[in-house]
Formats: sequence, structure tokens, C-alpha cells
Amino acid sequence: MRTIPPELVKRYEDEGWWTPETLGGLLAAGLDATPDAEFRVHSAVRPWSGTFRDVEQVARRLAAGLRARGVGPGDVVVFQLPNWMEAAAVFWASSFLGAVVVPVVHFYGRKELGYILERTSPKVFVTAEGFGRMEYQPDLSRDVPVVGVVGRDFDELLADAPLPGVIATDPAAPAVIAFTSGTTRDPKGVIHTHQTLGFETRQLAGLYPPDRGRQLTAAPVGHFIGMLNAFLIPVLDGRPINLADVWDPARALELMVSDGLTVGGGATYFVTSLLDHPSFSLEQHLPAMKYAGLGGSSVPAAVTTRLDELGITVFRSYGSTEHPSITGSRHTAPAEKRLFTDGDPLPGVEIRLDADGEILSRGPDLCLGYLDEALTEQVFDADGWYRTGDVGVLDADGYLTIVDRKADFIIRGGENISALEVEEVLLTMPGVAEVAVVAAPDARLGEHAAAILRLQPGIGLPTLEEVRAHFARAGLARQKWPEELRAIEDFPRTPSGKIQKAVLRRELRTVPQGDRQGDPSGHIAAGQGRE
Repeated sequence: MRTIPPELVKRYEDEGWWTPETLGGLLAAGLDATPDAEFRVHSAVRPWSGTFRDVEQVARRLAAGLRARGVGPGDVVVFQLPNWMEAAAVFWASSFLGAVVVPVVHFYGRKELGYILERTSPKVFVTAEGFGRMEYQPDLSRDVPVVGVVGRDFDELLADAPLPGVIATDPAAPAVIAFTSGTTRDPKGVIHTHQTLGFETRQLAGLYPPDRGRQLTAAPVGHFIGMLNAFLIPVLDGRPINLADVWDPARALELMVSDGLTVGGGATYFVTSLLDHPSFSLEQHLPAMKYAGLGGSSVPAAVTTRLDELGITVFRSYGSTEHPSITGSRHTAPAEKRLFTDGDPLPGVEIRLDADGEILSRGPDLCLGYLDEALTEQVFDADGWYRTGDVGVLDADGYLTIVDRKADFIIRGGENISALEVEEVLLTMPGVAEVAVVAAPDARLGEHAAAILRLQPGIGLPTLEEVRAHFARAGLARQKWPEELRAIEDFPRTPSGKIQKAVLRRELRTVPQGDRQGDPSGHIAAGQGRE
């Protein structure tokens, strides 16, 4: 982990951005303030309905059970669960104990989960017997001392009497390790403290409109932003928690009418899939979509304009797992800022652009670094600045707009995909001589992975079905599979021979999506380029 410059520590403490409160203390105070707030899981396989008090009771019994098994401050608790009540119980229990929580998205496959368990050496692992493509694989957790499986033996971890209070721990200590894909082959473990996450929770809650309504959270709680929106922000605000364990636009539209819920944004797909669904009604559903806070993936201007024309107040934000809230437009900002920029720096946050336009940021919600020390040294400098890997421009009012990406990954519906990891699997296919995987625009998801292949002489472009079968055998999570294939005679290259991915991304943007996505016979005509 990096050393935060002392002057920054003093500034964050003097300004009240960093407080002595731990996540356990934040949760305990919030749960005590609104014990009767609603907590519901809308699920076809594991529905649940109760109150904050009910879930806290389970969490405190779990905390006591884990405490009796030797779990305490600094110990690692990994959970891979869908958006179920038990996920909240594990997160809250771990926070009461001062343990380090490692949420894992439920659709991560054997390869990713095995790496995370090996890298974090947890004392506890909680998962589900099965859900969708996820299934419990005992051999992966054979070295974990305490394992609980929802649907099998999870309840055996619960003590008869709940844990009182909160176990004291250092607010500057790690609280969460969030794994995210990026340019590396394996997921990156991003380390956040009680202070960085406490500040982020307060800041993000303050960014949301006060009249946003009763939110439905379908983003996976194993993902950083889903975790915040499901388990921390509603407790801080005393607002009901409504979770969905799968994203079903038809069901979400039904809940808008039957339960008065709303979907307030996230990745663009969550909003556009509602508008495009045959059941969508301007009269019934549009009143429940007053706001759309968009981020987590590329936000096309065509989408923000469409929503604005429907009367939805759109506001955009920019951040990452490493630095969750860098910039953002308030819902009260002028329309041209909300629709066409990614906002201005949020309280406590500083940004600057280097000579190439890369965005550097620092602030009270910036992570401590990565589990991989070499990666930490690569992207943080001695003054506390973080190299985001994104290229942006600032307007005269200080509003930022992302224009390109230096880091080699795709953000599909809010999930990072390592281009390198996808390329390595494609290169094991017969007949593939060279490959470049880049982000292509996607009207639903923001971006998807497009694979551009240089093939050996006499070899035809494989079909998407063949590629999907190959990736299934490789064991990669399905969201990482390419959704578009292109052939190329040779790549645009720098003078040193490096493929110019920025050129490929620009060319893909010029092809209408209807003529492009999923087309197994497309070609890109790209000659030699210069750096």
C-alpha cells in the first residue's frame, strides 16, 4: 500500500472528510436510527421481506458466530453472493467485527474466484449453493478455515445471541478489498479503508437528489458501486433497501407500478433497457424515472439527449473502483453540463491533466493502492496523484469530458474487462495470428468487447458461436466474451510496431452499430499508422 503524504492526511482530517468513525460505527448508528426501514429482495428463487432490524439481527448473530471462531479486526471475509439478504448480513457482520470484506461478483467464474481466494487468504468464505451459472466448488475453498454456503449450512454460522456493539478498529486500516478487472490478466485487488469508504458513502449520498424515490438496486452487490448503493448509502440515509438478484426489465417495470419503485441510473443499460422494453409506458413508468444518474461506463450523448427529451433529469459522473467519485454534475447543473460532460471535481477531489491529456486525481475517497505493490508504484506518485488511464479535456468552467482511454480495458455495463485477458484466449484459437481487443460503442451497455483478428493465410474469420464455445472451455466469465468480430489484413501501428488501438476504436465509432455488432464477417481496412 502507498504512503499518503502527511499534508493530505492533515487536510482531510481538518476538513472533516476523514473521521474516526469506522464502517461498523456508521452502520450501527444508521441501523439504530431507522430500525423499521424496509428491506426487500425481489427474487424468483430467494425472495425475502423484512426490516433493517431483522437483517441486523442476522448480521449480529453471524458476527458473534464468527467471533467465536476467531474472526476479528483485520481478518479477511470473502463473499460471493447474489443480491440476497445474506449478502447484507455478511457485509454488516464483517463491518461490526472490523474485518476486511472482499465482495466478489456472483458471475465470476472458477478462474477469477480461485485467484481471489488464493490472493487474499481469507479466514471466512460465504457463497451460495448455486445461482444461475454460479455453483459452489468446494475444492476452491478447501484451505479456508470457515466456509458457509447459503442454501446448505449458512445458518450454522449464526450464534444464538447477537454480537453487541462494534469491535474497535483503526479507521485508517483496510475495510474492503474490491476486485476489478483492468489491463492485467488477473483481477486487481483495490484496497479501501474505513476513512475512504466512509467519505465516499457520505459524498455519494449527497450527490443524489433528495426526492429520488424508492430505489431498486440490481447492480451486483459483489461490485463496488452495487455494494455502496445496496448496503451503505440507504442505511446512512434511512431509506428502504430493495434488491433484485437479476436484471429483468419487465420485472423492474412491474415493480415501478406495483411497489412504487424507481430505477435511478447507473450504467446506461439499466435505463435504456427499460425504455426499449415492449412493456414500457410513458403514462405508467416515466413518472417513476424522474432522474438518471449515469456513470460506470461510457455515456453516449445520444442517450443523454434521448432521456432529456423525455423529461428525465440526467446527470453524469466519473470515477472508478480506485477513485470512486472524481467528478460529477449535480442534478441542478445547467443542461449542457449534465448532458455532455462528466461533471466537475467533487468536494475534496483534485484533478489535473498531464501533457498527453491523461487525468490524474487525488482525494479523500482515493484507495490506498493495490494488493500488487508493483501496480501501486506504477499508477501512484509520491505526492498522492493517481494516474487514471483516461484522457480528458476541461472546459472553461472546469467541467471534465472523457475523450479516450489509455488504459487497455473495456467497461461493459459498468464491469471492467481486461483486453489482454481476452486477447490471450483468442490467440489460442487455430488460425489466429494476431489480435487486438478494443471497446466498441454499445447503445445498451455503453461499450462491449470487439475483437479484431489478423488471420493466418487461407483461414476464415471464426463465427461468434465458435468463439463463445472456445471461451466457455477456457472458463472465463461470460461478460468477458467478445460480442463483435472483425478481420484485418494488418493493424495500424506505431513506428515501433505497436498496434494503435486508439485508431481501431475511432474506426469502430464510425460504423453504425446495426451494421456492426455481432457481425462475423466484418472487416476493418486499416493500414500503417504513425504514433
